[in-house]
Amino acid sequence: MLGSEHVSRRLRVVGAVLAASALVGAVTAPSVDAAPRKNVAEISSSKTLGPLRTDIWVNSPAMGERVKLSVLTPQYSSGPRSTVYLLDGAGADGDVSDWITKGSAGRFFANKNVNVVLPTGGKGSFYTDWTRRDPKLGKPMWETFLAKELPPLIDKRFNGTGRNAVIGLSMGGQAAFALAMRHPSLYTGLASLSGCPPVSGPVNEAYVRTTVGRDGGDATNMWGPFGSAGWKAHDPSLHLDKLRGKNIFLAAGSGAVGPLDLQRRIEPKEGPRDVVTASSSALELGAYRCSLEFAVTLRANNVPYSDGFRLIGTHTWAYWERDLPVLWPVISRGL
Repeated sequence: MLGSEHVSRRLRVVGAVLAASALVGAVTAPSVDAAPRKNVAEISSSKTLGPLRTDIWVNSPAMGERVKLSVLTPQYSSGPRSTVYLLDGAGADGDVSDWITKGSAGRFFANKNVNVVLPTGGKGSFYTDWTRRDPKLGKPMWETFLAKELPPLIDKRFNGTGRNAVIGLSMGGQAAFALAMRHPSLYTGLASLSGCPPVSGPVNEAYVRTTVGRDGGDATNMWGPFGSAGWKAHDPSLHLDKLRGKNIFLAAGSGAVGPLDLQRRIEPKEGPRDVVTASSSALELGAYRCSLEFAVTLRANNVPYSDGFRLIGTHTWAYWERDLPVLWPVISRGL
């Protein structure tokens, strides 16, 4: 029989060997689960819906989700081509851009040698990076997605040149100017249709807050309290030098009702015709006032622009569809 001292010494030796083995194993054994995941944007899937349209889904680290977009390509193309980003207005909550379903973008761009990228799901977001999570809209990070994550993917997949333009209506019109002002090297041209590019000041800020509120969001979660730095940082009228040298287009109607409004098909869920028409008229009048104010600011600071202001027209697709051929000679100059 071994003495207690000998047994104790042997146990200590065995314990040391086991501890050393465990340490070596921890250092040298590879762990599959420990490999870091790539935190980069990528096209995760795509679906061809015809010779001129492909829907893609992009895994976006900034957005924290898969984002669906439609990409229109031309019927006849020659070599690499530039890209136009086409942004919806507030209230667009379908899984296909309103520019496709209501604005006839597919037909208009079919013979234009450009890619056209149409995001979905931007409802009430102003296509910007929100500072705080909103109970209704979450915490969108559209600016990072649209200006940083997405363009390289589009250029690689759809033979892009790196030249871009951004066009938006209503909420998307403001976003087009904010994106171009904050990322001036990315866009050669920009257009706002029935939008309100300047967002500073009580009247303009109230217009933006009302737009976000119609979709259930609180604009304080977007850019902060009234008059705060976040609002000024997204107001192109305060950063005009960033817009110099770009192809700029502004359009809006006066809010006056015209024949196109009387011919407009109104779905029962929208409400009575007179109520819908009055609302469209009021919205357009606000955009008209704001866009004219911005046009005066551009002119006073010698920033060239083209416009399509109309004496008749409300906040409806019949007018925006007709704006596309008017703005295109301006925007296409840089593409």
